[in-house]
Amino acid sequence: MAPSSSFGTSPAPRRGVALTLPPLILHPFADAAGPSRLVESSRASLKLQGLLPAGEATREELDNALLEGRYSELRMLFYVGKDLTRWIEQCVEFVTRNHERMPHGITFQSFASLLIHGAPPTVEAKLRKWGVADYKSIFSRALGLQCLFADVPGRQFLADEFVRNYFRYADQLFTSKQSECEFTSVSTGDFTFELYSSGEYSRMLERSWGE
Repeated sequence: MAPSSSFGTSPAPRRGVALTLPPLILHPFADAAGPSRLVESSRASLKLQGLLPAGEATREELDNALLEGRYSELRMLFYVGKDLTRWIEQCVEFVTRNHERMPHGITFQSFASLLIHGAPPTVEAKLRKWGVADYKSIFSRALGLQCLFADVPGRQFLADEFVRNYFRYADQLFTSKQSECEFTSVSTGDFTFELYSSGEYSRMLERSWGE
């Protein structure tokens, strides 16, 4: 589960009409072999736990398959985190440009909390349509990894123990990031936004240019 957030200070005052933030645009992030590695990793994990027969595979082979899948997960979450961080920085810039209309204390953490714990219903519905059920864990871990890596490290630079349990470290990194400072909590009563895939957003721009 995604770590809960309780670091907000006072709620932002309601303005009657929610302000529209920049759209959140997610780019494709899976490589061609990624899905198959994830499937093999899940099967290897079940075999290591004795929930599926191991067959002829050795424990070392199963562990390697598990690690390859976990590394693919880490790579995918890192690139999701880049998109999320870019969006949050755009939101902070929006607040800075309109500071006279904003309550004090809206920070990076305010929008990270909004995204993970209070996303608009339309955003949640689109994520479910895309088959993303546990988006809160995905987004919080993606943002956590952004605190650690400037770019995706090669597999050879990561310890097996870290790769095997990267999601636990990512959870802690996100919690640490959220606790860096006090911040004003915001909700969909204050701000709203839309979610698009990069291809979907590009097509929308092309149509608008044609009009």
